Amino acid sequence: MRKICCGVVLLWMLLCSVTSVPAQVSIGIGLPHVSIGINLPLYPDLVPVPGYPVYYAPRVAANYFFYDGLYWIYYDDDWYASYWYNGPWWIVEPDVVPVYILRIPVRYYRHPPPYFHRWRPDAPPRWGEHWGREWEHERRGWNKWKRGSAPPRAPLPVYQRQYSGDRYPTVEQQQAIRREHYRYQPRDKAVRQHFQPRGEKGAPATSQREQREERRMRAPEQQRGPRETLPVQRGKQEERRMRAPAQQREQSAPVPGQRERRQEERRMRAPEQQGGPSQRPPQQRQERRDIQRETPRPQEQRMQNREQPQKRGQQQEQRQMREEERGH
Repeated sequence: MRKICCGVVLLWMLLCSVTSVPAQVSIGIGLPHVSIGINLPLYPDLVPVPGYPVYYAPRVAANYFFYDGLYWIYYDDDWYASYWYNGPWWIVEPDVVPVYILRIPVRYYRHPPPYFHRWRPDAPPRWGEHWGREWEHERRGWNKWKRGSAPPRAPLPVYQRQYSGDRYPTVEQQQAIRREHYRYQPRDKAVRQHFQPRGEKGAPATSQREQREERRMRAPEQQRGPRETLPVQRGKQEERRMRAPAQQREQSAPVPGQRERRQEERRMRAPEQQGGPSQRPPQQRQERRDIQRETPRPQEQRMQNREQPQKRGQQQEQRQMREEERGH
């Protein structure tokens, strides 16, 4: 009898615990190839966060938000994002989490981690203390903004309510359904840059950790490339060295008759460049001498000017003497 009573009590406790869990929530997030534990069988009720372009889910036992066309979850110290309310989800590195997600006050985290409790409920989490000085330096100013400058909230994709349980679409179906029913384009720069192009293709956004790993994988190939071309470069340099003396000899070798032609050209140009009577042709020199003879010099001109009055006087005297002789 005592065992039966204990069994009834245990059954009653189990029934009470099941009815106390909201119908919309059973714990879980689904990642491709990874399960970290949240599954939403129904579309959640989303309520605006006052003064922020963000919605939160008060009846979901998780830190569940909607911002700029995407669903966001903070779980186990990591952020996840998805275009559909129940995933698939992909991880978001702290360096690219949008600032309005970072600014959500602590009180709207329905399942906050323990270290949140020492922070003010009306202020955002102190991400700089949690993620370190390097993150704080890279994302400095993330919590400085004017409350009146917040963008409007994105419309909720309520068309997803009809897809629940077994009707929840696959990744390929999600893309087609979203393109047909949801025309909103993200406004946040971080969302457009890191999530929109990949999300439209149904692939998760590549995290910075994956990008760094990809660069490390490419680095050895890039380093091997130049090394493999070194023998080719050395061969080309050696070929240039061999060609250089031959090209110099060809340039320095005189062309037959070239030296004589240059000397003749110099002789022809010298009189024109230097000038002077001794370097002009003979005909020009003779003409110049004739002109110099015909043209009196200044001193001779002055002597002629002085002798002219004397000659005139002598001529007058001679005329008078002739006239007198004729009169006698």
